[in-house]
Amino acid sequence: MQGYYRAPEETASAINAEGWFNTRDLARLEDGKLYIVGRTKELIVRFGFNVYPAEVEAVLNTCPGVVRSAVIGRTVAGDGNEEVVAFIQPAVGSTLTSTEVADHATAHLAPYKRPSQIVLVSALPLTPTGKVVKAELIKMAASTQ
Repeated sequence: MQGYYRAPEETASAINAEGWFNTRDLARLEDGKLYIVGRTKELIVRFGFNVYPAEVEAVLNTCPGVVRSAVIGRTVAGDGNEEVVAFIQPAVGSTLTSTEVADHATAHLAPYKRPSQIVLVSALPLTPTGKVVKAELIKMAASTQ
């Protein structure tokens, strides 16, 4: 990669003087295998612990009645901490409640990884390629505080 199209500042921050491209992916090496666990810009720091949205989403997606989930961090005013906010798209015709999702999270996630707020939405905002538009969710989370 030579750089981002018409974005010299972004290129300069992503490619160092030796030509190394920093993807800003977060990974862990376990038993000789590399696992991509998230992106640095999506990392949530809660009570001093790192929370990877992809890990929380994977758990929430196993909750019966959940079609898709997306997790973001929201800054808590005054203390520099972040809270976990989960957006849940229930299956069509489902009677899923945020309490049921919270109970599922309690059973499967460490306390610091559990969402502070669960927002049920009819559909998550998606790009044409099917990726969740987290910038839209950040705006939604700000308005639901």
